[in-house]
Amino acid sequence: MLYAFLRKCAKLFYVIVYNITVIGRENIPKEKGGYIIASNHVSNNDPPVVGITFKGKYTFMAKEELFHKNKIFTWLITKLGAFPVKRGAKDGAQAIQKALDSLKDGRIFVIFPEGTRSKDGTLGRAKSGVTLIAAQAKAPVVPVFIKYGRKRKFRRRIQISIGEMIPAERFDVDIEDKRVLKQVSSTIMDEIAKLQERAPDVD
Repeated sequence: MLYAFLRKCAKLFYVIVYNITVIGRENIPKEKGGYIIASNHVSNNDPPVVGITFKGKYTFMAKEELFHKNKIFTWLITKLGAFPVKRGAKDGAQAIQKALDSLKDGRIFVIFPEGTRSKDGTLGRAKSGVTLIAAQAKAPVVPVFIKYGRKRKFRRRIQISIGEMIPAERFDVDIEDKRVLKQVSSTIMDEIAKLQERAPDVD
C-alpha cells in the first residue's frame, strides 16, 4: 500500500513538472517483475523516470552518499526500493545478492551498466555487473535510453526509449570468465546505443 502510494505521488510530480514521452511502449513487458532494466545514466531523475514508466515494484542500486542527505530522503528512496552501494568497494557480493534476491521476489531490478552518470550524455563502457546478475538470476534484460531536453523554468522534456527484451538465454555464460562477462555487457550497451541513434531530437 505504501509503495503504491509513493509511486503515485512520484508519478504525479513528474507528470506535472516534466513533459515525458515514451518511445517503444509496446516493448514494456506484461510481467510486473522478474526482469532487469538496463539504462544509460545522465541524471538523478533516471530511476524515478523508469519507475513511473514500467509497472511493478523496483529495486535499484544508489550511491551511498544519497543515504546521508537527510532522514526523510533516505526513508523515501529506501521505501521505493533503493539500497546503498559504496563507490570503489572491492567486494560487491552483497549488492549482487540483493539484486538477485529482488529478482527472485518478483521485483524489477534497475541497473545503470556504466556504473556512473555521464556528464555530457555520451555512452560509456558497461561494467560486468549487469551480465553477472542476469546470468545468475536467469533473467531477461530490457534496454532503455533516456534523453533530456534543455533545462527550462517549467516542463522540461524527457524522452525514454524502450528496446526489445533481450532473452535470458543470451546470458547463459560462465560467470567466472571476466572477458565473456565484459563482452556480453558490451552487447547490452550496443542495444542502448541503437536506441540512442533512433531517438528523435529533444528541445
